[in-house]
Formats: sequence, C-alpha cells, structure tokens
Amino acid sequence: MTSAASRLRGLFVPPADPAARAGYADHPPRVGFFTDTSVCIGCKACEVACKEWNAVPEDGISLSGMSYDNTVGLSASTWRHVAFIERPAGPDADTGPDGHDLSWLMASDVCKHCTDAACLDVCPTGALMRTEFGTVVVQDDICNGCGYCVSACPFGVIGRRPTDGGAHKCTLCYDRIGDGLKPACAKACPTESIQFGPLDELREIAQRRVAELHETGQSEARLYGEDPADGVGGFGAFFLLLDEPEVYGLPPDPQATTRDLGRMWRHAALAAASLAAAVIAASMRGRS
Repeated sequence: MTSAASRLRGLFVPPADPAARAGYADHPPRVGFFTDTSVCIGCKACEVACKEWNAVPEDGISLSGMSYDNTVGLSASTWRHVAFIERPAGPDADTGPDGHDLSWLMASDVCKHCTDAACLDVCPTGALMRTEFGTVVVQDDICNGCGYCVSACPFGVIGRRPTDGGAHKCTLCYDRIGDGLKPACAKACPTESIQFGPLDELREIAQRRVAELHETGQSEARLYGEDPADGVGGFGAFFLLLDEPEVYGLPPDPQATTRDLGRMWRHAALAAASLAAAVIAASMRGRS
C-alpha cells in the first residue's frame, strides 16, 4: 500500500514508472488492457464477467433508448461498459433488409488506470492506492465517501454507490492478477477484443494492429491513450478506435486535473512566506 508521502512525491516526479514512484522498489512489469474495438461484437460478456467476479450489483436491466445500451456509461456499479454507437453507414455500405443505412461502432470502456491518476492524488484517506502492477485500486474499508475522486477523474469513470456511499471502480481484478490469472473481462471476451498483459508488449501489439487496419483501407483506425506523453501520462488501459474519441464519448485531449497542484502549492507557500515576512517586519517596526 502506498503512503501519503509517496503519493505527494508523485506530484513532482516525472511519471516514468508509476509503481516505482509509489514506493515499490522491486515490482513486476506494469500490466494493463489493450481494447481493440475493431473486433468488439457487443456481446457484453465482459460486463457480465466483471459483475460476477467482483460481486458488482446490477445497475439497470432495461434498455436506455441508446441502441442496445442498457447501462449508458461507467459508474460505481458498471466497471465495464459496452457502448453501441450508431452512425450513418458509408456510401458503399449495403443497407439492411429494412432499408436502414446505419452502422455500429462497439466499444468496451473501462477505467484507464492513468499514470498520472488524479483520483489517487486527491484522495484524503489513502483509500485509492497504486498497486505493484501500476494499477489504481479503491480500498473499500478506507474510503469515507467524500467524492473528491469523482470530480477529479477526467473521464467520469469513478462514482459513489448510493447503497454504501463509497466510491467504486475497476480494480483490473487485482486479486486475480496477483495469482497469475487474467482479469475476468479479458478471460470472458470471445474475440480477444480485450487483451491483458505487460503494457509495453500491448503497445507493440497495438501498433502492429493499427498498421494491419491501415493496410486494409481503414485509415481512420488510431490508438487512444497509449502515449506516455499525453495529459495523464498514458493509460494503463488504452484503446484502438475506429473514429474520433469524441464519437465514443471520450475526451480528445484528457488532462490530469491535478497537474498544476505542485505549482499551486509552491505559489501558496511563497505567498505564505511573504505574508509571514510582512507581519514580522510590521511587528519589528511597531517595537522601534
């Protein structure tokens, strides 16, 4: 478990290795997810497996009116969310027997396990911790339900559950990977749209997959969240998309909401020191 000092140190140290930055001197390779939306079939096996393994309560068994989406987005009780994005089909696409000219984009969304995790930075109790695998986990018995993490997340991933008041999100099946098992969602995925493994290896696989899609004429294929130089230091769970991130409801340029905390604290300290100096100077003048 990371200490408050290590989490504070993370605000000022470059985010090359989140586990080492959190205080794990000897740790396994960072692991994560690569979600290839080009082979997602919208079966929701990942949603079901996640709920079953983690005992996540049901959060809606009625259709939402957004295509076949019944959960709408990630929440405290939806740790994997399969989105169905309907869009006009291309000019060369065949219309269905009913004459509809729509196509679907399907994608299984999940917590990004950011390198610069704002939710972890703002947690006042240490309930949010960085694991030795580089993932971010909520410790339910320490969370006080303050909700700071909810507003800090740039993706709207984490939420508070009304039944217990605590914050909950994907743990990347910390209990399973600690025993050398795949996370439940990746194990259940029938098309290997969700791939799990060392993050460096997943990035290489993803780059090759994008090149394959470009060779077949799908020039819109792109990676989202694989770049360590982005505004959150790169994702621990990144994606291959077939359109702009906004089409999937994802921010195009996510930024860690705590990125300026170090500079703000330095300015606050300087202001406090200046105020103290002014008070002392005024006191000295009053005595003379």
